[in-house]
Amino acid sequence: MPTESRGASYPWERELGARPLGDGTCRLRVWAPRASDSVVVRLTSGDAALEHVGYGVYEVTVPCAAGDDYWFVIDGEPLPDPCTRWQPEGLRGPSRVLDSGAWGGAGPAFAVARPEELVLYELHVGTFSREGTFEAAIPHLRELAALGVRAIEIMPVAEFPGARGWGYDGVYLSAAQSSYGGPEGLARLVQAAHETGLAVILDVVYNHLGASGVKAIEAFGPYFTEKYETPWGRAMNYDDADCDPVREFVCQSAVGWIRDFGIDGLRLDAIHAIFDESAEHIVAEVARRVHAVRAGALVIAESGLNDPKVMRPRSRGGYACDAEWADDFHHALRVLLTGYQEGYYVEFGRVAQLAKAFHRPHVHDGDYSTFRRHRFGAPADDVSVEGFVVFAQNHDQVGNRAYGDRLPAPARPLAAFCVLLSPFVPLLFMGEEYGEEAPFQFFSDHIDAEIATATREGRRREFAAFAQFGQEIPDPQAASTFEASKLTRSADPALARLYGELIAARRELPPGDADEIAFDEDARWLRVRRGEYELVCNFGADRTRVPCRGAAIRLATDPEAQIEDGHVELPALSGALLG
Repeated sequence: MPTESRGASYPWERELGARPLGDGTCRLRVWAPRASDSVVVRLTSGDAALEHVGYGVYEVTVPCAAGDDYWFVIDGEPLPDPCTRWQPEGLRGPSRVLDSGAWGGAGPAFAVARPEELVLYELHVGTFSREGTFEAAIPHLRELAALGVRAIEIMPVAEFPGARGWGYDGVYLSAAQSSYGGPEGLARLVQAAHETGLAVILDVVYNHLGASGVKAIEAFGPYFTEKYETPWGRAMNYDDADCDPVREFVCQSAVGWIRDFGIDGLRLDAIHAIFDESAEHIVAEVARRVHAVRAGALVIAESGLNDPKVMRPRSRGGYACDAEWADDFHHALRVLLTGYQEGYYVEFGRVAQLAKAFHRPHVHDGDYSTFRRHRFGAPADDVSVEGFVVFAQNHDQVGNRAYGDRLPAPARPLAAFCVLLSPFVPLLFMGEEYGEEAPFQFFSDHIDAEIATATREGRRREFAAFAQFGQEIPDPQAASTFEASKLTRSADPALARLYGELIAARRELPPGDADEIAFDEDARWLRVRRGEYELVCNFGADRTRVPCRGAAIRLATDPEAQIEDGHVELPALSGALLG
């Protein structure tokens, strides 16, 4: 076996994919253990055979430059590079050599705000602007910075089928979506965000690959395993035979977004659907590798586990992620605001649950879950409050509803009050800050007829009950469903003003745990003390009086809130900050 250099013990640990060397040549490397004959790279100048260097890894250095297209030919079939960083013609087109040095790579590390200062803003590139591109998002960044947002969180952009979609069916994990403007467009968006004072967090999906690319990826090697299943597709091979190059495929993708594009952090989608019995879980490895390439980069997990090991340090057997999305906070809040209790919301609805969530957002921390029908979760007191991201809206909680409808208008002010004045890291979903009325519906653009039909029919079956009332479920494959989800930017001035006031007030609150949490289940009120400030909320349908210490209202979601005789009187579904 050849001796590996630069600290790599095995050939798959070298940089995979195509890299220009700056001298008119490119080095190409691919893991293709399923190739029964030769592995060839096809360039416009001709074909060149790759040399097998061990463990199913092939490599070659050939004359080519950034911008040149190429295919890997596996047993006579031309296929895109699994580690491609540019697919200008989409999933089924050629790969293109990318030189990230053309825009300076990451450049000097951007100074991400401290966790207690972070306000995140989730956006979908395709619906954030009328044009739906990376560059078209740039003109809207200054208004976010002026509001007090400190980081944008971009929904997945790894190359996915067609021109429109949520991005969670991406195939080429290191290639920025061609219909959004490709890698150069993403680089310009990151640069503009940094110039505006905004960090950039990228949503990445490492639990499965989109079904449209499975056949092409499988031609190279065992990227998937039969040991497990995910709700969305074949499970990635992280702990079965020949898993090491698959793990490297993912880790190099994660590191590349940080190193080559200057991305400031990653949000790992649905890690509860990542199955790995290795000594080092792949999520822990991704976090370790990302932090090694840039100490200040953030790794935020979407975890349905309610398990503090996700944020615990490696020294205590944890994954060492910087934070996790906290669904229980959302569920407890939404049910109190709306009364909606279908599906997994069925076990929420008590003020006590939100009171518990204001301490740590694991409402289920080892107790019995009636929805799951077993005990669930674990206490997370050893994790700091900055280790949790909370929200009243996000792409899942809006888009996974039958019609993609947002929170009802009467609930929005109190929802914002609870999220933005909580001790946790708040996340806003695009448009909520001014009361966007456009829905965020589920849409796709599958290029395979069978997958398109399955997606459409699956959506209809999921929400069949809605159709019984004469309302047709939006067709996810229809362009009109995508167009209906674009932001109108028609604002509710009062709500927009409230968001600005809440974010400004958040900066005045002391960081760390709440000092006191009290509630009255029957009266439907909640009171949270943070230093000299009190957050007082009324989740009831009637006015209520809440005992308080504060003598003055710093801000209120309803102008009729008032203090007298050691009590604050709050209208229905309203909150006040006292101090």
